[in-house]
Amino acid sequence: MNNFILQIIILAPPILLALTVHEFAHGYVAYRLGDPTAKNLGRLTFNPLKHLDPIGTLAFFIIKIGWAKPVPVNPNYFRDPRKDMLWVALAGPAVNFVLAVISAILTKVVWFIAASIPYSPIAEAILVPVNEVLMASVWINLVLCIFNFLPIPPLDGSKILAGMLPPEAALKYASVEKYGFVILMLLAFSGILSKMIIPVISFARDILL
Repeated sequence: MNNFILQIIILAPPILLALTVHEFAHGYVAYRLGDPTAKNLGRLTFNPLKHLDPIGTLAFFIIKIGWAKPVPVNPNYFRDPRKDMLWVALAGPAVNFVLAVISAILTKVVWFIAASIPYSPIAEAILVPVNEVLMASVWINLVLCIFNFLPIPPLDGSKILAGMLPPEAALKYASVEKYGFVILMLLAFSGILSKMIIPVISFARDILL
């Protein structure tokens, strides 16, 4: 029980930050491209309570993969809906990758500080938890980045791919979206999804750290 509580304490801050910034990035890019939908609905905010999906957040603790409530986007506001939607979709995973890189750099800073100062219980009590949170942040942001790049509707990767396909092929591809959530759940709870992306995430983490 104590280990589970400790896990929540370590994982909660990076999960909240990663999910919140991911959805904010979608909404912000959409807003910059002319779509005020997210702003009008109060989703253009860093308040995590506006973005959290209870099931998606819980999934992070159970299957190590999760999601937030998608920020609503109305492509009708865009000058070039297909191209602009591609940039909106790309924003979320991209910002998670940036956060993973920043977290990895800060981890190295913590290691440098720990190696440079004399040992003390107080320093250990501060640096060890900070290091664990930063290590978790690297992993979580890589999970969100790589998971969302999968070309399975409604993930961001599907919208990026749709923006690169010819219009007719993109329409046919979009028709798969109604089955997307079911496909993702089957892949996730069967363990296939983890086998697909965990090796990629581990490889990326090893490069960063």
